[in-house]
Amino acid sequence: MSDVSTPRKLWTYEFISLLLVIAATLGNICVFYSFYHYLGEIGIPVAWRGLLVGLEPMASFVLRLFVISRLHVSNAYNVAMISLFLLIAASCSYLWVTSIPAMIILRIFHGASFVLMSSAAVALIVNFVPGEKSGQGFSAISIAMMLPFAVVPSLAELILPYVRNEADIYAAISVFSVIAIILLISMRGRIAAAVSGMDKVLMRCPTKAEIRENLRIRPVVVLLMALLLIYLSQATLFYFAKDLSLQNRTGDVGLFFTIFMAMMITVRALGGSLFDRLDKVPFLQKAVVVLIPTLVILADNTSPVGFYILAALYGLSMGVIMPLLNALLFLASPPPLRGLNANLSMFCLDVAYFVVPYLGGIIIALGAWFGSLFYLCAGYTFISLILVTNLLSCGSRE
Repeated sequence: MSDVSTPRKLWTYEFISLLLVIAATLGNICVFYSFYHYLGEIGIPVAWRGLLVGLEPMASFVLRLFVISRLHVSNAYNVAMISLFLLIAASCSYLWVTSIPAMIILRIFHGASFVLMSSAAVALIVNFVPGEKSGQGFSAISIAMMLPFAVVPSLAELILPYVRNEADIYAAISVFSVIAIILLISMRGRIAAAVSGMDKVLMRCPTKAEIRENLRIRPVVVLLMALLLIYLSQATLFYFAKDLSLQNRTGDVGLFFTIFMAMMITVRALGGSLFDRLDKVPFLQKAVVVLIPTLVILADNTSPVGFYILAALYGLSMGVIMPLLNALLFLASPPPLRGLNANLSMFCLDVAYFVVPYLGGIIIALGAWFGSLFYLCAGYTFISLILVTNLLSCGSRE
């Protein structure tokens, strides 16, 4: 099927507004980089911490399987609005929830709210990405997703000495949901007008037969597996970088996050149009090759200067890897299933962010040091390199 329903212009009002909504939504999640540490501060036993950290993404990946086959352009706007109010309630609840049973309920509720919002936003925005500008489009989307991670952790570390604990920051971050609500209200008419002109096949849920056929497309499967492995590495850094920095006495983890996110954003901003002219797979391979030794060295590094240099290298490689993987997945997907596959990519993210804190918490509870988790990251990344190399023999719809 041709991609006739996708607008040729990338930087439309709808696309820019949805980028801002995605950034505001991720602002509600990135503040939880310190959650494993916070659970220790409020007296949660170490055996429970990994599970509680992982329950939010666990709820996300379980629910996303149900949601993505039922979301389409016509209902995504209303789902997004409802879920933003649920996110506000979840963020504010951390102010009083301190017991294990209540925290279990809250983390599941928070995960359900987030998956509804993120899935709806993705289902909307992919319909405003022209196929010939997929590299630029997914660079912009990835910048919107990463920008909160560059700003919020450092901001939270600056604010933390002036509040009671991290829970105050978790509640205050709900202001991002308020901003997203205002943005969605402001563009309701424009989105409705744009959606009304789209192909009817994009206005319905994918059929079971289409989903089965989608999972028989070899490049789609390979790319989703590679994304999962890269997300496993990313989740380890997100949840355990603070404890690694404290153990190795290397430096300020907030500044580390700012450096690598700033580098990723710079690479994606400057390289967006270049990504559409590149032979994507070989360039992707080179970026993955840079990432592997970066993770190995990070595990043993004890130098503050080295800590920040490694942050820049991590950001440089990830700044190339993620938009190229997502652009290749977009190009390998039939147009009616691009929203589905974009959400399957998010499902891989959910899986990683559930599995990593749970298994990582068990490994640490058994007496391992935090650096060992980053050796595992290098292993995940090496397997992803093998999969990316396999793409050369798979072919894609470039």
